[in-house]
Amino acid sequence: MRRLDGGTLVIASHNEGKLREFHELLEPFGIAVRSVGEFGLVGPAETSSTFIGNARIKAHFAARETGAPALSDDSGIAIDALDGAPGVHTADWAATSDGRDFTKAMERVNQLLERRDAPRPRTARFRCALCLAWPDGHDEIFEGTVDGQVVWPMRGDLGFGFDPVFLPDGETDTFGEMDPQRKRRMSHRARAFAMLVTGCVA
Repeated sequence: MRRLDGGTLVIASHNEGKLREFHELLEPFGIAVRSVGEFGLVGPAETSSTFIGNARIKAHFAARETGAPALSDDSGIAIDALDGAPGVHTADWAATSDGRDFTKAMERVNQLLERRDAPRPRTARFRCALCLAWPDGHDEIFEGTVDGQVVWPMRGDLGFGFDPVFLPDGETDTFGEMDPQRKRRMSHRARAFAMLVTGCVA
């Protein structure tokens, strides 16, 4: 497994929540983080049907265009009663003409679950695939998952995305209610990131 030897790491995302989370996760290792936005890059189309495939597309694009190692994340929520949706289309469900609106996306999820009369608990999981790519085309892949259920109404405003409706197994707080540091220790992204650190950083 290839090691990441300090320097600059480009985060292949424009999502402020993800950028903040990655900055805080990588800061202890002395790795300088820059976003693709700082390079004026918009990003490629995410055309894969899998989290790993989309993570690879984004990371390799950023590494190739910036000449630096790049880290991308493709993540989302998969709801069993919706046959795994929204899955890789999680962000698309929040798309509007004025940008992403996750409140509307969560309302849509609840409406669909009610329409199907889905039994409770409405099991779901957050999934994350991380791709660390180098300009020469090499990459390393790491996956993390956290199981739980979708709840309604929305609870909390501390997270982002679908956090206010996701209650992890064994917890009484949704990701939207949790202290951010506590969430980071147990999130799907944190679990994937821990594998990345073990394999490529620490």
